[in-house]
Amino acid sequence: MTAAALGVLLAAGAGHVAATWRCRSPWPLARTAAWLLGLAAAGVAVAGPARAHHDLHAHMAGHLLLGMVAPLLLVLAAPVTLALRALPPRGARRLARLLRTPPARWLTDPLVAVPLNAAGLWLLYGTGLHTALAGRPALTTLVWAHLLVSGYLATASVLAVDPAPHRRPVAVRAVALAGGAAAHDVLAKVLYAHPPAGTVGAEAGARLMYDGGTVLTLVTAALLWRRWYVSRDAVRAAARPA
Repeated sequence: MTAAALGVLLAAGAGHVAATWRCRSPWPLARTAAWLLGLAAAGVAVAGPARAHHDLHAHMAGHLLLGMVAPLLLVLAAPVTLALRALPPRGARRLARLLRTPPARWLTDPLVAVPLNAAGLWLLYGTGLHTALAGRPALTTLVWAHLLVSGYLATASVLAVDPAPHRRPVAVRAVALAGGAAAHDVLAKVLYAHPPAGTVGAEAGARLMYDGGTVLTLVTAALLWRRWYVSRDAVRAAARPA
């Protein structure tokens, strides 16, 4: 299962590079670097620390890489924008229509995506599911996929780097980010007091979850503020008389 997951990540990297060659306008190298680094972070997590079910400290390193670092880098790569520029006109129109469907609208709404991500973490660590993953590679792979995809959707809904037909105001996105961070921090404290049965390094793992999650949330908040500040200046510049 680990080999299959790494194969999917390699295919995603190759697909992104191929899309940049087909892009109808020059694609920033920084975005390609962000995509490849995000996939690398996910690959390191699934190849090592995310599999350490009995060592909560090592597992939390994998959790942060797979559920927060990788999604943030993948969102900054703006993959939907790249797809819209690289696809043939008919394919681009289909993707644009897909983004306007109700399921896509719900999944990219920060008031849905962020709670969905937080609920998955509470389900994983608060119900004994984490302990049940040991020796079950298929279930473990599904949980890895959920961590990466739900983390991506939550981060994408907050930062709104790609086109979003129904984008929430920045204040709503900031509130959603703060709520998700609070749920993450409370879960870390619960794990510190009541670690999963049969695990070692629980206190260090809970502290890593709390501290690492706080740092990554602050980075996301800074990026959200910067995007709001730049867009505000652009609007003011456009409103000035020539």
